[in-house]
Amino acid sequence: MSNFHILPVSFYDRDAVDVARALLGMHLVRVENGARISGVITETEAYRGVEDLGCHAHSGKTKRNEVMFGPPGRAYVYFTYGMHWCLNFVTGAEGEPAAVLIRAMEPLEGLDLIAARRAGRKREIWCDGPAKLTQAFGVTGEQNGADICSSKSGLFVEEAEPVEKGTILVTPRIGLNNVPEPWRSMPWRFTTRGK
Repeated sequence: MSNFHILPVSFYDRDAVDVARALLGMHLVRVENGARISGVITETEAYRGVEDLGCHAHSGKTKRNEVMFGPPGRAYVYFTYGMHWCLNFVTGAEGEPAAVLIRAMEPLEGLDLIAARRAGRKREIWCDGPAKLTQAFGVTGEQNGADICSSKSGLFVEEAEPVEKGTILVTPRIGLNNVPEPWRSMPWRFTTRGK
């Protein structure tokens, strides 16, 4: 078991861009049937409310995105391309939808379980994309709305050593080819992976 503290609601109750940067180096933890899986968060993207045309909330509240309009510190898990789950953390004030997409991580614990779920793939690509890490960690729509500030949810983030700003690469978000400017080029992707 870890000696790290779970990040509190106050960590998420601020601007999504600040949270996205601050999440780098923190430990995502999933507990299933008493088994612990964890990894260091290495890549994130911020999505900043109804004004952000790259954000799911830009068209208003729907059944799919309603968790984003709720309190900060909740998991927003959605299905994409008819085949993949993506994990986000709700940020900012309740009623002002924003979230951070967890794009990649470096596995730490539960390596046998991750290896089984990502069978036939090299360790360095087990969790190097948003759909890959949800598969590796067993995150599905069942975790949508989970309180990530409580160990009871089985999905939470633990405080770890913050990443130094000088080691963070900041780029536009990925895959927003059909989103108009300036939103397509907003420098709201943060990574320690150097690409």
